Amino acid sequence: MPKNSPFPDDLLAAQLALHRTRAACDEYAKTLPWSVEPMPGWEGDKQLHSSYRSGKADSPGYTDEQKAEVARFRAELIRLSIEVSTHSYWESVSGPDLVEARMALKHAHESSAEA
Repeated sequence: MPKNSPFPDDLLAAQLALHRTRAACDEYAKTLPWSVEPMPGWEGDKQLHSSYRSGKADSPGYTDEQKAEVARFRAELIRLSIEVSTHSYWESVSGPDLVEARMALKHAHESSAEA
């Protein structure tokens, strides 16, 4: 965490956890089938002046374990978002400073990673 940060340590930690959870959720989503429910694949029409045809293979749908993991990620993202956005620190900032502070918090972890 940045040593000269105006943000409380618990707020910085929650924001960093939110970033990491979002990144982990995005990475996990890349491993999932394209459809939650089993769906047949499809192939689109040939594109004008091209041999490209868009399409998708059959989707087996998500397993119960995959559905549970997506639900776990979503619940954690909501919990962390609420923790960050309702932190008591925000009561000490108002007007345009509030917008600047929220943006600064989103990038606060970057300065600690560069050090």
